[in-house]
Amino acid sequence: MLTVALTGGIGSGKSMAGEMFELIGATVVDSDQLARDVVERGTEGFDELVSTFGDEILTNGDLDRRKLGDIVFGNPDLRVKLEELIHPRVRLAFEQVVEAASPGDVIINEIPLLVETNGADRFDLVVVVTSPLELRKQRLLQKGLKGYEIEKRIAAQVSDEERQAIADYVIVNDGDADRLLRQVENLYEDILLPRALANSK
Repeated sequence: MLTVALTGGIGSGKSMAGEMFELIGATVVDSDQLARDVVERGTEGFDELVSTFGDEILTNGDLDRRKLGDIVFGNPDLRVKLEELIHPRVRLAFEQVVEAASPGDVIINEIPLLVETNGADRFDLVVVVTSPLELRKQRLLQKGLKGYEIEKRIAAQVSDEERQAIADYVIVNDGDADRLLRQVENLYEDILLPRALANSK
C-alpha cells in the first residue's frame, strides 16, 4: 500500500482534490472529519475540550465550533492546547484505517496542518494543492466566511512556500474543476497507484 498526505492552505481546493482521488479509487481520510469525530459529545475528547476551554464553547450541550474557533484562532497558546488534545487522537484514528487496508491500496490523508504538526515523515509521499491567494479568498467568501475570519485563518497557517518545500508533488488549482481532475488522475494513475502496487509485492 501507499500512504499519502494531501495538504494545502485553506481555500486551495484540497478537499475537492480529495473527493476526486476518492472517486477514482483511493481511500481518502479527511483529518478535519476525524477531528470532529474524536470530540463528538460522549467521547473522552469532548470531555477534555470542555474541561480545558469551559462551557462557553457549547451551544445546547453540543460543541459550537465557531465559538471554539473564535477563542483559539486569535491566541497561539490556546491553539497549541487544542492541537495537543486533538492531533494524537486523529493520528490514532488514521492508523486504524491503515491497519485495515489491503495490499495495493492508496490511502490519502487530507491533512490541512501537515507542516505545522511536522507530520510529513509519517507518510510515503506528500502532495500539496496550491492556489493563488486572491482566488482562495474568493472561494472562502463564497462559502460564507467573513473577510476578517479569512485573514485570521490564513495568518494562522504556514505559507504556500513552506508547504511546497516538503512536497513530493504539487497540484496547481488555478483553473476549473476539469483541469484539477486531469492533474489528480495523472498523479494517481502514473505515480501513486503503481507505487502502491509495487510496495505490495
